[in-house]
Amino acid sequence: MVQLGYFTVDTLDIEKAKAFYGALFGWRFDEAASGPTYAHVADSEPAFGLTKVERARDFSHLYFRVDDVDALCARVFELGGKAAVPSDSASGRSVVVCDDQGVSFSLWSPAPGL
Repeated sequence: MVQLGYFTVDTLDIEKAKAFYGALFGWRFDEAASGPTYAHVADSEPAFGLTKVERARDFSHLYFRVDDVDALCARVFELGGKAAVPSDSASGRSVVVCDDQGVSFSLWSPAPGL
């Protein structure tokens, strides 16, 4: 089975992205493993980080498993991001959001038993 082993989130501004995602998810960053064009998320499993790019692009779509989609959706707005209307499906509750730089991702809370 192939599983996600590592990923990066593209961003135009590393410091701004660190502030947004740190405030939204409580992420801390490993400064020793980071540099001016990359910020490694400390103690992440799977390992991941933020990568500086010269122009915004959005090729992948990531789902972050969270406990409360609605609460984090509201937090996205507070931090200057945008969010669609959350929806429910057999797999749980989810919503597509974007950060304050326009990078989209989803929040997902699994249905009971998943």
